[in-house]
Amino acid sequence: HGLAFLQFLSLMLYMISPLIRMPLLSHLPPLNLQVTGGSSGIGKSIAMELNWFKWKKKVEKCAINDKQVFDVSKDYGQVESVIKQCQEKLGPVDMLVNCAGPSFSGKFEEVEVERFRSLMEVNYLGSVYPTRAVIATMKERRMGRIMFVSSQAGQIGLFGYTAYSPSKFALCGLAESLQMEMKPCNIYVTVAYPPDTDTSGLPLETRLISETSGVTQPDQVAKIVVKDAGNFNISVGPDGYMLSALTCGMSPVTSITEGLQQIVTMGLFRTVALFYLGSFDSIVRRCMIEREQSKAADKRE
Repeated sequence: HGLAFLQFLSLMLYMISPLIRMPLLSHLPPLNLQVTGGSSGIGKSIAMELNWFKWKKKVEKCAINDKQVFDVSKDYGQVESVIKQCQEKLGPVDMLVNCAGPSFSGKFEEVEVERFRSLMEVNYLGSVYPTRAVIATMKERRMGRIMFVSSQAGQIGLFGYTAYSPSKFALCGLAESLQMEMKPCNIYVTVAYPPDTDTSGLPLETRLISETSGVTQPDQVAKIVVKDAGNFNISVGPDGYMLSALTCGMSPVTSITEGLQQIVTMGLFRTVALFYLGSFDSIVRRCMIEREQSKAADKRE
């Protein structure tokens, strides 16, 4: 009876939480927003969703040397210069959305060593540099919002993501540390954990594991991310909600309700997660056996 009550309570908390949380952005005047990685995928969808809500004064691309694209992970000096130009032209950045960074999958021993470095540069430093460039102005004004778009692969390590997952895990540590530093300055930090939006090109094992939670379109992710931008953690879908509760650790909470949800659901979600992990291990073993059988059949022929 006790377990049934906890399950019922957790379900009720999950259902009423959208009513309790305040969508802070919807109550704010138009903002100057900057979205890195806004030319495609989730970044583009977030930029369009923000513009649709009319929270920014206008959509405008900032160029350097007449180029519409520049690398936010290679040269901090260049990043700082471009953002300075943007702020001189459009005003100070009120909200920065760090979304630049590619996904990548491959077996550990098959991934080029250079790829580990490049993913950490783009996915981690590509968020550090723009944030570093806007933080001084935000502190002077004592206001601002910074969002990091991580991934569910930044909450759980999966087959095929040995190069990608660490670069996304790093964003969580950055966000938690930065939030503690910036909160007294009225600067708030958010980290979002979207699921896979495309499983094409993934190793078979990775694709099968990813498909257990389904594939979400970038537009769907953007709607949730923008709606929940007042929270520290943003999860997408029931699996994402479970992962966020399981991995919350010492993460800050946005409300008492969120903290209660995590306390009540932790044991139940850990039980469910063990079944998931068993299923993932089974997928990996099955794929390995099928691959070995296929090789053996080829040799016999």
